[in-house]
Amino acid sequence: MARAAVLGRLTWRAVTVTGVRDETATARTLVLDAGDWPGHLPGQHLDLRLTSADGYSTQRSYSIASAGPGPVEITVAAVDGGEVSPYLARDVRPGDQFEVRGPVGGYFVWRREDPAPVLLAAGGSGIVPLMAMIRDRSASDSRVPFRLVYSIRSPAEAIYARELARRVRDDHGLDVTYLYSRSAPEGWRRAPSRIRPGDLVANGWPPELDPLCFVCGPTGFVEATATLLAGAGHPAGRIKTERFGG
Repeated sequence: MARAAVLGRLTWRAVTVTGVRDETATARTLVLDAGDWPGHLPGQHLDLRLTSADGYSTQRSYSIASAGPGPVEITVAAVDGGEVSPYLARDVRPGDQFEVRGPVGGYFVWRREDPAPVLLAAGGSGIVPLMAMIRDRSASDSRVPFRLVYSIRSPAEAIYARELARRVRDDHGLDVTYLYSRSAPEGWRRAPSRIRPGDLVANGWPPELDPLCFVCGPTGFVEATATLLAGAGHPAGRIKTERFGG
């Protein structure tokens, strides 16, 4: 049974886009009908393959944004000059098809049964797998306290902004803090800058509470944040990281 499950995750399957949802001017969520999808844990990703009429194919990995079970969702931010992301973020329409396989990954995941408080630190589109954790927490009626520190260049680049505002209001125990690196809303209490030690001290959890820390985003953000957490006393084994390129 275990071997069959592994082979199932490694098998390419056709999926159909059943919905699209704009998140920002450059990021879009795709809702996928993945047929007999085996389910996934929040934080896992899938491989996506596109094949052209002449037989050329290319594949990329994307974090899964949705809590399982249910439709599979991915959120894609268009990368200038990219081969795949601009097509997914701008051109795909309901009814289009491509192939996926997965879920993939077992390290960067949150499990509902873990009672430890959680710190989520996201840079840009690194919010996607962390949003899956937030959604899964809500779906399971978990009371585990979550704190999200979300670093973006400007307010216009906040993915899931409306949903996060709603969840802060309705999901007891979820706190969200925005950090802006280039431009902040007028009157914002923190001047725009990269993440600083005080940001995590003020908006995270002290190491004495033994929190789980999930850090996701561009390599520079992830390395800086993980270093700050370690410097504050969080054990390396409690800091889980995932990078989205440079």
